[in-house]
Amino acid sequence: MIDHSDRTCGRPTRSGSPCKIRVSGSDVACGTHATEQDKAVAEAHRRGWSEGYRSGSESSASLSKSRIERLEQRVKDLEEQLNGAHRVYEVGGHQVVEVGRYTYRWRGSRPLAVGDRVLLPENYVSRMKNGPGPTTAVVTKLGTTYRGPLSDIVGRAPAAEG
Repeated sequence: MIDHSDRTCGRPTRSGSPCKIRVSGSDVACGTHATEQDKAVAEAHRRGWSEGYRSGSESSASLSKSRIERLEQRVKDLEEQLNGAHRVYEVGGHQVVEVGRYTYRWRGSRPLAVGDRVLLPENYVSRMKNGPGPTTAVVTKLGTTYRGPLSDIVGRAPAAEG
């Protein structure tokens, strides 16, 4: 491999001694001694290097993105496996469902299904956002992995008006 860090032009000057002007990168001669062909070759080399660098960067970014997507999918699959192993569908003989990010207990006679509209008990946040009384929401999952205290669903919500 040739070291190009400290090169000089080296072309003969008018006095016949080698030119001492430093050249760098793709240049083979200084601006005074470079021929049109030297300039064209240097420009082609710069363009090729730049395109190769850009192509390599894009390829690397694409590979990284693909690898990240595969790892994210693997994590999601493993979380679902673990979730399935620890998911409970009943607590104390009553159905447990997830509504959004929270878990509730259903004491009704007919089991709930995903997509059913329910009335959730009032809490201080729902009171500020929606006013007093129960809040209407939709069951998003059956069962839960949550192991803390649960609030009871007030009842089934009336069918949505279409």
